[in-house]
Amino acid sequence: MSHPSPLSKQTIFFHWLVAISFIAVLAFGLYVEDLPKGPEKGELIGLHKSFGVLVLLLAVSRLLWRFKEGAISSIPGSPRWQEKIATAVHHLLLLATLLMPISGIAMSIGGGRDVGIFGMTLITAGEKNELLGQVGHVTHEVLANIVMVTLALHVLGALKHHIVDKDATLRRMLGKS
Repeated sequence: MSHPSPLSKQTIFFHWLVAISFIAVLAFGLYVEDLPKGPEKGELIGLHKSFGVLVLLLAVSRLLWRFKEGAISSIPGSPRWQEKIATAVHHLLLLATLLMPISGIAMSIGGGRDVGIFGMTLITAGEKNELLGQVGHVTHEVLANIVMVTLALHVLGALKHHIVDKDATLRRMLGKS
């Protein structure tokens, strides 16, 4: 079996930085969502929003890097249907890392609230826009569920490559090939 070229340190770094940040902000958001209304929840939502803006900046950086470096090649020998599913999962995750924070920002703007990062205002609050707020809210919630399923597929696919196929897919993303 031929070996694909190793991934650049920047590609590996961006993958893991965005993945860990995104999953952490998602998990934090799910935790905060279930808290009772009150000042503590409001403060935690503010943190969630701030970290969400950071995830958006990281995701945009990762996407720009990917455009510069090109898509990651798959390991030779995988059936075509698996490559199509893997490509769809990767594209959905890339899109989600952009759309989740953007939909959160839309919720804030639609709710007539500032968009900021750790107390620093990036977008000043304006008048409420119910439609924008609702679209942002629904998108944020639906995407959260889609992302959890897609992340599970991504992890299961990586484990299948590592344990069943015994190929270099996971080792490559760990910088070990």
